Parts: sequence; structure tokens; C-alpha cells
Amino acid sequence: MKIKSQRLVAIRKIIQTQKVSSQDELLVLLESSGHITTQATLSRDLKFLKVAKVADPELGYIYSLGDAVFKKSEEDSIDDFPMNGVKSIEFSGNMAVMKTRPGFANGVAFVIDSHGLYEVLGTIAGDDTILLIAREGVSKADVVHALALFIPGLEDMVL
Repeated sequence: MKIKSQRLVAIRKIIQTQKVSSQDELLVLLESSGHITTQATLSRDLKFLKVAKVADPELGYIYSLGDAVFKKSEEDSIDDFPMNGVKSIEFSGNMAVMKTRPGFANGVAFVIDSHGLYEVLGTIAGDDTILLIAREGVSKADVVHALALFIPGLEDMVL
């Protein structure tokens, strides 16, 4: 299972950093990063990650992560409730404790869970604290990067 989680993280990183227009191209990029897989497995991985094709003026259509397709501008996101209530995140193994303003934890946990991130297995929320459990084989940096897509400034809140 560790190999699958590493491959999924690699696919996310490639799609986030490069314009990829076909599965063949993505297979080559994955192979060059040390992840050899089949087209059928890649197709299942893309479906699992909710990857979509979006219009690109240069290449026609490129792959995009589902959460990136609907992502607002950072300026709009800063004022969004409840995400502006996140204060810090601290890791211990594959778990993290996220501190929020009082009363914000349930809303933040709901948003995290609704994004269906591969990196996050689940959350448990109290009033101002969230226990976040990361998937085995996923690094802390990968969790922070995935959450930072919709929690602006999270990289600066890691303790």
C-alpha cells in the first residue's frame, strides 16, 4: 500500500506543477520519477484523485485536480468562513492536531473531509481542536500542501 500512496502523491505533484495533456505523457513523467505503473492502474488512480480535464489555451485540455478546478483566488479564500479560523497545526507521526478559534473546529473539519483528500484519512473535531489522521506513507509536507490548497497560509502555521 505504501507504493500506491507514494504514486498518488507523485501524480498530484506532477499535475499541480506541470501541464499534462494525456495519460501516456503522465505515465512517462511518473516513470521518470521512479513510479512504474500500467495505464489501467493510472486510470483508476486518476479517478480516485478526482482528476478532471480542463481547457488550456496552449494544449487544448490538461489534467487538473478536482479541488483546483473550483479553487477560488487566494484573496477570496482569506475571508472565507470557517477557514480563516485555523490557528496552527502540529504533527506527531501520522496524526496532526489543528488548533482553531473557539467554535470553528467542526466547520473546518467538515470542509477538510468534504474535499476528500487522499492524504487525509479523516478528522475528529471538538470546539477548537481537530485531530487529523493522515494516511500511512504520506509525509507531513504532503498533508500540509494538500490542505494549503484551501486553507490559505497554512504553511506558516505548522509548529
